[in-house]
Amino acid sequence: MTQDKKRIVVITGGSRGLGRAVCQAFAGPDTHICFNYHASEAGAQETGELITAAGGSWDSERVDITSLNAVSTWFKRIGTAFNKIDVLVNNAGITRDGLIAMMKESDWDDVLETNLKGAFNCIKPAIRLMMRKRYGRIINVTSVVGAMGNPGQANYAASKAGIIGLTKSVAKEIATRGITVNAVAPGYLETDMTASLQDKAKEAMLAFIPMGRAGTLSEVAAAIKFLASDDAAYITGQVLHVSGGMYT
Repeated sequence: MTQDKKRIVVITGGSRGLGRAVCQAFAGPDTHICFNYHASEAGAQETGELITAAGGSWDSERVDITSLNAVSTWFKRIGTAFNKIDVLVNNAGITRDGLIAMMKESDWDDVLETNLKGAFNCIKPAIRLMMRKRYGRIINVTSVVGAMGNPGQANYAASKAGIIGLTKSVAKEIATRGITVNAVAPGYLETDMTASLQDKAKEAMLAFIPMGRAGTLSEVAAAIKFLASDDAAYITGQVLHVSGGMYT
């Protein structure tokens, strides 16, 4: 398949974790994946090799998503190369956990700048490219804590709640342009970080999940891929919780 016929998928934070799983879910001969990374060029290369192994093509850049100028420059290059963006997945995010009484202002600002403003910075230039084609799929990664809150994560929960409001508002703004905007809200997942938790901590988390187990990165990635598909063409402004019933 020629490059100009491929589906162009942009994924933020693709060098590790959920972002890498999303890249793998979309990877295939009919898709070109553009993803950014913050620090690990080696991690980006590993993701790229997984995409190549699945028959897909890719490119990656170190892009600071907290900078609208940096993101706009990145999207301009994508637009010049492919003349379109079919799918945008806003996945990149950070945590700076701590009780609100002790939280540093910088920890609040860093999380909101990356998680919420970063999504805005990507949506703004992506929409312009999508409106030209009157087609697009935007999927924002929020979190179950954005809906239910979590002690020690006021900054993270606020940023993820903001993602929900952003998703619903933008969906209504651009629905007539053939562009859908939805969010996926993961719950407790099996990751390298959670694997290091002590058994008692894991048991305490699992007690809140009706299904009695953690989710997997591939399960969340599959939900994101569904919302980007033609089967989800009449779904917009929604939040799909992938949490084993943790929040209903």
